[in-house]
Amino acid sequence: MTQAEKREYLITELLKELPEYESIKIPTNEMEQKKLLRSLFNIRMPLPVSDDFITIQNEYLREETRQKGIISLDNLQSIKPDIYLWQGDITTLACDAIVNAANSEMLGCFCPCHGCIDNAIHTFAGVQLRLKCAEIMKKQGHKEESGKAKITPAYNLPCKYVLHTVGPIVRKSLTRQDCDLLASCYRSCLELAEQNVIQSIAFCCISTGEFHFPNDTAAEIAIKTVKDFKRHTNSKIKVIFNVFKDMDYEIYRELLG
Repeated sequence: MTQAEKREYLITELLKELPEYESIKIPTNEMEQKKLLRSLFNIRMPLPVSDDFITIQNEYLREETRQKGIISLDNLQSIKPDIYLWQGDITTLACDAIVNAANSEMLGCFCPCHGCIDNAIHTFAGVQLRLKCAEIMKKQGHKEESGKAKITPAYNLPCKYVLHTVGPIVRKSLTRQDCDLLASCYRSCLELAEQNVIQSIAFCCISTGEFHFPNDTAAEIAIKTVKDFKRHTNSKIKVIFNVFKDMDYEIYRELLG
């Protein structure tokens, strides 16, 4: 099957699960097809899926990521010993683990084609990631608290693992508790990484998007927490600060010197 044939197969199978959308016609335009497929991935509940679907989905998503261009840690240059700053799409990064800024449901973003990192990670990892997160949350029996972390396989992403953490939501003005919880997010991810013998980890800018944490303060907390952890534990873990916006890149570059 070609990439286009795989895409149409996946769209057709996902639409079969949604009788209310049976009247939807598959667009002929490639970009419109990709948008529809991503939307269907986003709204799909964590339900069982056939082996054939998984096989074709895996082939399709891995090729899509390959075409975007996979970035290996080996191609990055450290800005400090074992600390890197990289601007780009975290779903293309080949390192041991990437960090997902999750919400308390821990099931990914259900909003079709939303621009958050949670949406992107779940989209390109594949439907298995939501199924795995649902399994974890069912066992836990309650929503995820801010400041903690969970680990899952990365499935179709070029990394090995995804660490999911729920950052604090800044309601009005920034509080000391907000800052402490954000630091706990970074610390919990690092501790979980060490427990799983993860040698490299990429952090997104936790809480700075939809959760309204000030970007500059968030970066200061992120860098301080990582440096403190490495100093106190003598950890050799390689840490990548992954940014997407130019503003965040400038903030981190200045703070890291």
